Amino acid sequence: MKKIICTLIALAMLLGMAAVAEGTTYKVGICNFVDDASLNQIVDNIEARLAAIGEEQGVTFEINYDNCNTDASVMSQIIANFIADGVDLMVGIATPVAMQMQSATEDNGIPVVFAAVSDPLGVALVDSLEAPGANITGTSDFLNTNAVLDLIFAANPDAQTIGLLYDVGQDASTTPIADAKAYLDGKGIAYKEYTGTNTSEVILAAQAAAADGVDAVFTPTDNTIMAAELSIYETLAEAGIPHYTGADSFALNGAFLGYGVDYANLGVETANMVAEILVNGADPAATPVMTFDNGTATINTETCEAIGFDFDAVSEVFAPYCTSIQSITTAESFDDLG
Repeated sequence: MKKIICTLIALAMLLGMAAVAEGTTYKVGICNFVDDASLNQIVDNIEARLAAIGEEQGVTFEINYDNCNTDASVMSQIIANFIADGVDLMVGIATPVAMQMQSATEDNGIPVVFAAVSDPLGVALVDSLEAPGANITGTSDFLNTNAVLDLIFAANPDAQTIGLLYDVGQDASTTPIADAKAYLDGKGIAYKEYTGTNTSEVILAAQAAAADGVDAVFTPTDNTIMAAELSIYETLAEAGIPHYTGADSFALNGAFLGYGVDYANLGVETANMVAEILVNGADPAATPVMTFDNGTATINTETCEAIGFDFDAVSEVFAPYCTSIQSITTAESFDDLG
């Protein structure tokens, strides 16, 4: 009898929670770091998935979206506005936004879900990936740097000098660039660093790499380079230099190859986390950070041809190093592909 009573009480509590949740409106503030294909794809999928969950569960997610476009002062103001508006949860797209949200919610405890943070442990966003330990959790686009570099030497075993193109101020690049240097040092391969903090500087850096005639260029999931990719891909392609990068959006914008996570799926899973916290009462501190398989290589077929590679041939060479290989053509956004 006691077991039956306990069961009935638990059922009543669940039904009560469901009744409270149904018809509820949750205010969600989303701040994007910069207008680029990968991050925009995440936002689009978060919004679409939350709309679908809302219909399924009879709740409403009222989304307040903004983009700071890499401006730290604008970012701070956006976050302050979210807090003033009384949002129930904030979503930070990319490392700088997530870190600022973490700082801004230390006292008020507003839950934060980050997306596309490459190294959440390294930048001290979380105590551990399994148990974040505070009011923050999220999804990581951690890059397997060695896997990308393996592709360079699979395509060109005789490569002598590799260019490392990145923004020194991007936390997402710190660990991958250090890993790339260690990898290349281990193979006795020379490398040259080319850096830029804005599109104009990145253009000059790409021109320098082309003039130096490096055998290939590597860029991790660096948002500064991503934002400039449409402005530099032709420079590298005309020089016959393949650009190996850490996301498919680079390949969309003209890079030879993007290797990494499915950002559409990352957006969906970020939205699922938001719903678990708001609707189902999940504790961010005990919600593991989600990581993804980095095994998909996306090759831009137009750039592939421009640098003198045969798509079928390189796909065959890359196959042992990837879980899948897909093709893409140059466009500004994924929506433009139809």
